[in-house]
Amino acid sequence: MRTELASEPGDADRPNEDFAGVGLPASGQGGSVVVLDGVTPPRTGTGCLHSVPWFTARLGGALTELTVSLPDVPLVDALSRAIARTSEAHAATCDLSHPRTPQATVVVTRWNPDTVEYLVLSDSALLLESPEGEVTPVLDDRLALLPRSALATDALVDSTLRNLEGGFFTAAADPSVAARAVTGTVPRDRVRALAALTDGASRWVERFEEGDWTDCFHLVRKEGPQALVDRVRTLERSDTAATFLGRSKRHDDATVVYVEF
Repeated sequence: MRTELASEPGDADRPNEDFAGVGLPASGQGGSVVVLDGVTPPRTGTGCLHSVPWFTARLGGALTELTVSLPDVPLVDALSRAIARTSEAHAATCDLSHPRTPQATVVVTRWNPDTVEYLVLSDSALLLESPEGEVTPVLDDRLALLPRSALATDALVDSTLRNLEGGFFTAAADPSVAARAVTGTVPRDRVRALAALTDGASRWVERFEEGDWTDCFHLVRKEGPQALVDRVRTLERSDTAATFLGRSKRHDDATVVYVEF
């Protein structure tokens, strides 16, 4: 088995808000990948004493442990338990009802000799490659399908769309949000390799349109996760007129995990 990981902050002067974990049980019978993209907080505050990296480390660590130690627990339940555990760690000191309480997008995949399970919540991506080389993206596209006018300001998003029906969902303080994730199971012999990407890395496809998901996957497999991150950084630096990025931050934390069975 081949596993590779690259994660790079968008700004060297700020902590990386992404999280990536790979769990490989000692039995050798399976494993899991967890990738989180922490949501950068607004300057107006979050009602929480803790940073986004604190939150993603707690949630990601709990989720990695649960997916490995409880292989028979569905991924939705594992995410729900991880959110509950993380919420309990700061409920006494922080306002977890605040719409911008620390939160993150989630990609989880877990495999054993028979199946590959997956869960995707919000705008990170999971790519699955079949033995024939077909690449299938697993995406939660609710945020992407919203009209740009609905995303005009943070205040508008927070009051009408964030973790609300008709909007989009992230892992924050409410364990029930896990049921909103995109989930599924694929026979293990139908997956040759997989890749999980935060949106800072998937910009190569979704923002800069340098290729489709198959092209992106082939780049990662041939040159490694760091090569994709490096290419995104080059494109970001070249987009001086914000032609592709628009109102998005020029550099975002970028994480890629690749697993080849």
